[in-house]
Amino acid sequence: MNPDFKDYLLKVTESSACEEIEVIQSLWSGYGKVSRYQLFDSPLSTVVVKFISLNQSNEHPRGWNTDHSHSRKVKSYKVETHWYEKWNHLCTDKCSVPKFIGSFSAGKEQWIILEDLNVNFPLRKQQIDLAEVKVCLKWLANFHATFLNHKPIGLWQVGTYWHLKTRADEFEKIQNQELKAKAHLIDELLNQCNYQTIVHGDAKLANFCFSENGSKIAAVDFQYVGGACGMKDVAYFFGSCLSSSECELNEKELLDYYFSELESALEDAIVTINFKELEQEWRRLYPVACADFTRFLLGWMPTHQKINNYNLNLMHSVLSSL
Repeated sequence: MNPDFKDYLLKVTESSACEEIEVIQSLWSGYGKVSRYQLFDSPLSTVVVKFISLNQSNEHPRGWNTDHSHSRKVKSYKVETHWYEKWNHLCTDKCSVPKFIGSFSAGKEQWIILEDLNVNFPLRKQQIDLAEVKVCLKWLANFHATFLNHKPIGLWQVGTYWHLKTRADEFEKIQNQELKAKAHLIDELLNQCNYQTIVHGDAKLANFCFSENGSKIAAVDFQYVGGACGMKDVAYFFGSCLSSSECELNEKELLDYYFSELESALEDAIVTINFKELEQEWRRLYPVACADFTRFLLGWMPTHQKINNYNLNLMHSVLSSL
């Protein structure tokens, strides 16, 4: 362990000693790791540390080891650090996130120290039922309500990791010429909508931690948090946990639920907006958000399982309307 970081970790956690007891996961493309540390003589028993090395990696599983890819990842970790330092505390218990404890950097290495969510949110799920999908939608609705009309200062100006401007390499690989010709129009529709919020940007099932009874969740991984239409999170989340047929069958019920929770959250936040206008605009943009993510997948990995009849039908419908 870097001795300067160790001194910092002991100081901010008021510990006499620490020990790395578990590597929770490696970061994508070999840029570091997330570990659990045990603390001694501290008010906290454990913390989670995200260690990031900003040296260029050659470990991308799909071979996207380009300068575009590296610069995007470097910025993503800077954005995530800024999120935890300046924005994270604004989240309420209805959109729980790990408490930020501290950050430290030395050269091209940096560390983010966070609350260990295993204390209150110990479950990670690979499959969920409709009730649990709604738990996640409630989190997203409250998150989007909390940050509605906030300018994404220090974050991505356009959130999500598949944003067209940051995916030039993947764009060049798209075989569908109509999609390639109209991708910028899809991007503009989302970027120029009247009602903007801050989106999580990588709101997949794997980034939600569940309580023991499954009724509450917290979210992690804020590398691609930034300004956008809230439908980008919703469309991406559906794709992370629902099959093509499940999306088809449950789309209306789940979108209705999301918007009812969003309306309630905005009332609690005492935000004065025309909610009907917001809902009408975002419902129109839901298929556009689906088409936008499908555009990324068709360039990045055209054999991906998330490219299904549901998303392809929505994409073709959007393309025909442009």
